[in-house]
Amino acid sequence: MNRHAGRADRSGLEASLGHRFATPDLLGRALTHISGLSGANARSGSYQRLEFLGDRVLGLAVSAMLYAEFPHATEGELSRRLADLVRRESCAEVAAAWDVGPYLRLGPGEVQSGGRGRQAILADVCEALIGAVFLDGGFEAAAGLVRRAWEPRMLSPRRALQDSKTALQEWAQARGKPTPVYSETERSGPAHAPSFVVTVAVEGCEGAAGVGTSKRLAEQDAAEAFMRREGFGPLPPAPAPAEGQDP
Repeated sequence: MNRHAGRADRSGLEASLGHRFATPDLLGRALTHISGLSGANARSGSYQRLEFLGDRVLGLAVSAMLYAEFPHATEGELSRRLADLVRRESCAEVAAAWDVGPYLRLGPGEVQSGGRGRQAILADVCEALIGAVFLDGGFEAAAGLVRRAWEPRMLSPRRALQDSKTALQEWAQARGKPTPVYSETERSGPAHAPSFVVTVAVEGCEGAAGVGTSKRLAEQDAAEAFMRREGFGPLPPAPAPAEGQDP
């Protein structure tokens, strides 16, 4: 059976996940977008509830990994690392690495508009799959899935640990300025693939604009543009104390 049909044999996906489901219906639900269902129970039959659960399991599993791996890190650094690892973009990248797209159950409209590769859907399904593994095999199974997918990312961060908005806010506060203000100045594109332009204003400074597929990403881009112009950027994490020194 052709696995690109979305509801076909899922053994290849189970191999990618490293987990064989004792309850296959859980895996099927984790792969089902609401557009692939109809009727009054469409929402309850989709991955949305599993996504809610998986988001919490992912946060706990990654937090435990960070706590063990970075014994000298402050709470603030651990929080920044956690935020980077569980961000929507990271979840979508993991789902793409698992090659979940061909297995998704989508409505015809979502299929035609490229839903199998859409970042928002991939991120949701990633969390739903973690939730499904948790229900099927318990926390250890879900934590193992998270560890296999996220440990390389944890050990080799792909971006600065301090996000640009936080860095810009701290820069402004250090100079006695109010918190930077972000304003949406333009929105374009279709509803399923919007584009936002956001401008950041800092008291006494020229504003800067950023673009993104969400307001949050556009705000980050605006902060980055401001910092590039002013010649500074997100701070690196503080070094671990030398052996024998108090953290």
